[in-house]
Amino acid sequence: MASPASSEFSHVIDWTEAMEQCGDDEEFLRELLSDLRGEIDEQIVKIDEVLKHTMNDQSFLLIMRASHVIKGASSNLMCQQLRDTATNLEQSAAGANEIPLEDAGALEAESEKVKDQYADLKKAVDDYHEFLNKVEI
Repeated sequence: MASPASSEFSHVIDWTEAMEQCGDDEEFLRELLSDLRGEIDEQIVKIDEVLKHTMNDQSFLLIMRASHVIKGASSNLMCQQLRDTATNLEQSAAGANEIPLEDAGALEAESEKVKDQYADLKKAVDDYHEFLNKVEI
């Protein structure tokens, strides 16, 4: 089993800081990290559903909300990569949300930015899952 604090995963989690957040209770931290996996996976499903369909006036709001949930939960547990990529997606979705649906060209360009940011978030989620597997959570 890999050490949770190893530098191999320093981009995924600051283990030392996360332990401090949990009062140095590793069992509690492991439980929270497992719960975070479930929350992230639930939000990813929501974003996937939005992106499968034609964009409407609620699409970017839903992406903003889902990425905001990931940002907040991962921030509390010192999961920097998840926090940063969720923040970027939330900001891109907020920008796209400001564009009227009638402005197809601008909307398409912003939609591509959102999809790019989402791909980055998915990579962060994959890294997080890999971390959890390596440390047997």
